[in-house]
Amino acid sequence: MLASEADDWWMETRHKLDGAGTIVTWAVFSREFSRKYFLKDVRGKKEIEFLELKQGDFSRIEYAAKFVELAKYYPHYKEATAEFSKCIKFENGLHPEIKRAIGYQKIRRFMELVDCCRIYEEDNKAHYKIMNERRRKQHQNCGKPYSALADKGK
Repeated sequence: MLASEADDWWMETRHKLDGAGTIVTWAVFSREFSRKYFLKDVRGKKEIEFLELKQGDFSRIEYAAKFVELAKYYPHYKEATAEFSKCIKFENGLHPEIKRAIGYQKIRRFMELVDCCRIYEEDNKAHYKIMNERRRKQHQNCGKPYSALADKGK
């Protein structure tokens, strides 16, 4: 739903498209809207941001969300055939330990890749939680080594 100036723009644009015999699909509307309201230099900056995107301090969920958001501005990922390249780009931006664990699987469906990363991250957190609990219990069970000797003399 467009309002005021955007609605006026769309009425005029729609009239031109109809006059040219263009069938107005969502893709056509989206393209025309972007041309009008999303300047090329801004699109270029978003494309560069996408190309330079790495997981860094993001959680896997935050990284995947940012990846999907910025991928919209990368024209080569518009088609279904880009799924392979999208997976390669996502995988290359992951933390090295996640990339090593996931990479050998050669997953080439984006949502499946994101899900495998989620499972890995959850399993990894659970493993470290268990290990930390064991260490904490070992430290609690370890009395002071000198206290046993002091008790012997009493």
